[in-house]
Amino acid sequence: MVVQSFDCFKLWILEQQEDEEMLVPHSDVVDGTQPMEVAQVEPASTVENQQVEEPPSMKFTWTIENFSRLNTKKHYSDIFVVGGYKWRILIFPKGNNVDHLSMYLDVADSSALPYGWSRYAQFSLAVVNQIHHKYSIRKDTQHQFNARESDWGFTSFMPLSDLYDPSRGYLVNDTVVVEAEVAVRKILDYWSYDSKKETGYVGLKNQGATCYMNSLLQTLYHIPYFRKAVYHMPTTENDMPIGSIPLALQSLFYKLQYNDTSVATKELTKSFGWDTYDSFMQHDVQELNRVLCEKLEDKMKGTVVEGTIQQLFEGHHMNYIECINVDYKSTRRESFYDLQLDVKGCRDVYASFDKYVEVERLEGDNKYHAEEHGLQDAKKGVLFIDFPPVLQLQLKRFEYDFMRDTMVKINDRYEFPLQLDLDREDGKYLSPDADRSVRNLYMLH
Repeated sequence: MVVQSFDCFKLWILEQQEDEEMLVPHSDVVDGTQPMEVAQVEPASTVENQQVEEPPSMKFTWTIENFSRLNTKKHYSDIFVVGGYKWRILIFPKGNNVDHLSMYLDVADSSALPYGWSRYAQFSLAVVNQIHHKYSIRKDTQHQFNARESDWGFTSFMPLSDLYDPSRGYLVNDTVVVEAEVAVRKILDYWSYDSKKETGYVGLKNQGATCYMNSLLQTLYHIPYFRKAVYHMPTTENDMPIGSIPLALQSLFYKLQYNDTSVATKELTKSFGWDTYDSFMQHDVQELNRVLCEKLEDKMKGTVVEGTIQQLFEGHHMNYIECINVDYKSTRRESFYDLQLDVKGCRDVYASFDKYVEVERLEGDNKYHAEEHGLQDAKKGVLFIDFPPVLQLQLKRFEYDFMRDTMVKINDRYEFPLQLDLDREDGKYLSPDADRSVRNLYMLH
């Protein structure tokens, strides 16, 4: 297998998902907890395939004055009409049992509508930054509204601490500006929808709290080189899927490719040794990925697909310590299958890579002991020797909070591009040993 035969390189981003930010109707939130259901979002292409013409849409701006003096739990905007339907925005100024602003799109006349009515809308809600408009916070979703779920949106839209801090630009002269962009779509009949016919794909069933696993499996499935290697692993008709991870994965991939309806993951999770309880526990997606790949790597040894995992995902970097006042440098080459990138304090992927290769000064009480030169001022860092054809990035969305003695999620805005150029700024991330003739340009996958 020649890795260089890839038509284009792919960037694959894994995000730690020990908990999910779920899209929920506000009425389902009790005492700050969220239901187990995850909002199922139909792909945009699906909706476009079914719509007859461009849907009616509009942008509604709501200026809320004397915001800090609002003393009601719920606060509604004026009614606005889109697609012949009446809508309004619902906010919880002090949060809906959370320390975040809660915000939803609401069907204004839902109580007066006849039994069985339903309407489908794609929409975004935003809190405008009145100082720097580019820092406005906007979130998109879509929902089929009905009598049981006549409002839909975000329980944890943005931290109240950010909203009420005048220096952040969201609350200016005690005024908050909220925007809603709403497009009313043709109602989808989920029961008769044929995913295979419309898209060519069928998808995976959520077994409990397994969305992070499903995301990982779908990503691996859509790397053709990887999928073919899985099919080539030697298994026998005497193997049982629930006792063999390779066979269970082969079976899963085959069903994803040829089934007409969505595929269950129970055989695979049983091969992991999970029981029902485990399926409702959030696991670390990076750890799951490593365990899965290690099992496959072992099964591929001595076969025609030996080394596939390594060829696809392995890169190398160089750890170095270089003395400032004497001629001494220590280097160590290491391999990696994925990279953990800091999110906190970083606005985008490039800022995370800048932080990854940031030079640390070893001086004062932290001087470096350089063999025959003794304690020396030095600089320490990491540079990349080569990147793999498929680059796996894990975003460190969680950190330990010493004050609360718990892991907390970082919900700061974070951007990543469709194309990632790791040769930028004259190869600032590359070590002197790197092959500069190789183009490190990745596509988001």
